[in-house]
Amino acid sequence: MSTRISQFRPGAVSSGPGMLAAMAVVVLFSGIVQGYLTPLLPGLGLRLHIGSVGQNNIYLLSQLAFAVMTPLLSRLGDLYGHRKLLRVALAMVAGGSLLMAAWPSAVTLAVGVVLQGALVGFFPLLVGILRSRAPERNRTGISLLVGVLLISIGVGGLVAGVLSEQQAAKGLWTAVPVAVLAVVAGLLLPDSAVPRGGRFHFGAAALLTAGLVALVLVLAQGSVWGWSSPLTLGLAVAAVAVLAAWAAVEYRSAHPLVSVRMLGNPRLAVVSGYTFCAAFGTIGFLGANALFLGASPAETGYGMGMGSQTIAAVSLGMVLAGFVGSTLSPRLARWTGDRAVLASGCLLAALGFLSMIFFHDTLAEYLTAAVVVGLATGVFESISRTLSAEAVEEHETALAVGINELALSLGAAIGAAVIGAFFAAHEVHGTTHIEVSGFRWAWGACAVVALLGGAAALRYRSPGAAGTEPVQHSGSRPGSRPGSRPGPQPGHVSQEGGLA
Repeated sequence: MSTRISQFRPGAVSSGPGMLAAMAVVVLFSGIVQGYLTPLLPGLGLRLHIGSVGQNNIYLLSQLAFAVMTPLLSRLGDLYGHRKLLRVALAMVAGGSLLMAAWPSAVTLAVGVVLQGALVGFFPLLVGILRSRAPERNRTGISLLVGVLLISIGVGGLVAGVLSEQQAAKGLWTAVPVAVLAVVAGLLLPDSAVPRGGRFHFGAAALLTAGLVALVLVLAQGSVWGWSSPLTLGLAVAAVAVLAAWAAVEYRSAHPLVSVRMLGNPRLAVVSGYTFCAAFGTIGFLGANALFLGASPAETGYGMGMGSQTIAAVSLGMVLAGFVGSTLSPRLARWTGDRAVLASGCLLAALGFLSMIFFHDTLAEYLTAAVVVGLATGVFESISRTLSAEAVEEHETALAVGINELALSLGAAIGAAVIGAFFAAHEVHGTTHIEVSGFRWAWGACAVVALLGGAAALRYRSPGAAGTEPVQHSGSRPGSRPGSRPGPQPGHVSQEGGLA
């Protein structure tokens, strides 16, 4: 108890409802940033002369930034404190938002979304603080924060749509006032009370960044360069080689950037694989969703011909469904078990994307499928973050959640890249329009990967079930107990439910 008290700072909120309220403000900012740009892209594209493929590439760039920054911010938080790195991340996201709003251009959009990529560090850093300061609120706290995140994504898009009615660029100011509130909330939060130690592995960071950039470039530009061209094949080989070298370096390192050995924990490995598959479609297709809704039926033969505000309203409906899925997840887990909730997230996503393939001619058909995908998003984001935190001991929480966030970011980035490749391959010659077959291929890929995620979920075993003895791994934080069991934490209710 004395350790926890000593780490509070003057002005910091307590570990009760005040702390959750401050965290909710930070997550609100994260959601606003994630939601406000997508519905603006069609209007901004016209003003800044960015075509459909270029708009998807902006979304792809943001997802790539997420993938690169996740392990960097999580590891730096372990080394220097979760609260300190949270404040750095808040400053980066606020700066990127202001840059885009004050000087809108194709270049500042690209730079801004990269800076905004630092928001991917919010969740692992916040969960590190939450589990340390209020472990009894871990499940309910995470589900609440995910719910706030999803709602704010929709609200951000809706507000941006209203502001952009006369001029799309005005919607870029949506995130700036919320940034001020989030920075203040970051100043009020306490730090986590876990031991720190180790060093930052710059070599591993460079290898991971280079490998991810090469991989996403191949997926995004392969259809443009030619899948069998020397440039595509050479970059693909380089991506595999660099990522393999990164994994080897991390495996041998005493201070890994991302603990590859931690994936020897079977529960964390299953949840991370599941998260990758779920994010591939549910998050990777969000840019494509705005393009489809904004497409003019008279010009393309498909789409809904919506403006930014209407697209934002549709997105709000999707995230409201996600909020329902998120807030229900803890209760559903108590009734049916964690494995059933995991599987349901991906199965719902697959159902939604399959519906889009066959039923997208009317607004009612498409909206029904989109709401199902939104519901799936809430379920998977809540349950995957909760289980990744509970798979390890307290001092490894941020790193474990960071690994899950990396899986989410990679899934979303690769999903957006694959969708972009389908779009580029089905672009109508001489125009910026995409054939409807490009959307069908994209929806089909999302459905297939979601089904793979559902299959992975069936391999999950709850703590205490047969065959779930802990797997020891290296790269642990100081203070870990060799051979200690990463079982349920304080406040955690075992979820075997007869399903494991």
